[in-house]
Amino acid sequence: MKELAPADRPREKLLRHGAAALGDNELVALVLGSGSRRGGALAVATKLLATRGGIHRLARSTCDDLACVAGIGRAKAAQVLAAIELGRGTLLVRPKARVRLTKAGDAAAFLMPTFGSRPVEQFGIVLLDTKHRVLRTTVLASGTLNTSVVEPRDVYREAALGGAACIVAFHNHPSGDPTPSPDDVELTRRLAAAGTLMGIDLVDHIILGDVAYCSFKELRLL
Repeated sequence: MKELAPADRPREKLLRHGAAALGDNELVALVLGSGSRRGGALAVATKLLATRGGIHRLARSTCDDLACVAGIGRAKAAQVLAAIELGRGTLLVRPKARVRLTKAGDAAAFLMPTFGSRPVEQFGIVLLDTKHRVLRTTVLASGTLNTSVVEPRDVYREAALGGAACIVAFHNHPSGDPTPSPDDVELTRRLAAAGTLMGIDLVDHIILGDVAYCSFKELRLL
């Protein structure tokens, strides 16, 4: 594709205008990556589409069908078929809906299987979007026995970097009893105050026991 002006080359066009701006032959040329002694990638791609009867027939081709076209060996045929299969997968497989945490019970059910009944205390946050859907979960501190050290600045740095609109804080009590301690209450107060300053709401603080949980929101401490 060196014979084309830089602005007209498929890769540069895609980077400037997006994939939708490219024709079928240009997209196939990018998948091929290179041409042959008979022509560049764009010429080979154009020949491939003409021989196979267009993009729809291309999707029904076998490796042997494609390898018969001049400039397409079995390796390039495999690249084309792999790209077609990836595209097919995006149409057939529906993305999983993200988990939505609308109440304390949702958050506890989401967290308990992973973080409940642990022998060491761990503190973490669940990052949520504006609709309270889970973006990701991260552990920020692990202590020994029942001790962990958490600073609000570390919590909200992680939340801001992750693009969270709000968060649910959580930690476990290795004793199995989720009743909040005075330290838990003070930490929650500091987190809520820092969240107000940062513009990232602390939705709840969940303490996980062995089979039970405690929610600061349900206790009206938030």
